[in-house]
Amino acid sequence: MAKITLQGNTINTNADIPKTGIDAPEFTLVDSDLKNISLSTFNKKYKILNIVPSLDTPVCAKSTKIFNEKASSLSETVVLTISADLPFAMKRFCSSEKLNDVVPLSMMRSRNFAKDYGVLLVDGPLEGITARAVIVIDKNNKIIHSQLVQEITEEPNYDDALNCIT
Repeated sequence: MAKITLQGNTINTNADIPKTGIDAPEFTLVDSDLKNISLSTFNKKYKILNIVPSLDTPVCAKSTKIFNEKASSLSETVVLTISADLPFAMKRFCSSEKLNDVVPLSMMRSRNFAKDYGVLLVDGPLEGITARAVIVIDKNNKIIHSQLVQEITEEPNYDDALNCIT
């Protein structure tokens, strides 16, 4: 269990996020066409997991826009924005913001992703959705960067995440 804060108040996740050097846990999430998508869907690509509580918040929206902009020039890289939002809302957000370089994925059918990646909030007002985190996975599905943002209302360290992709 990790401790983070929401506007200075301590809240807890279900576990620690995966450490660098380990195999990324497999997952199944839902895309904007309501299809199940797994980690293996993106084999042989770098994967930036931009894990956010909801795209309907200013910081989540901002981080998704920044990753869309910064990662668009990286070859063989995909940005997966993962939240508890419904796929329809995520698609509408990406479409209205003209975000073509992120893949929105929803935990609508299961919270297993959040549990397996240690980002499920288990108490506080956001209980049941995710903490803010960035995990970068290499082409062989090894974790090469992981950051659990300590204050959920703050942005992740974009440069640290992007600089580990070669």
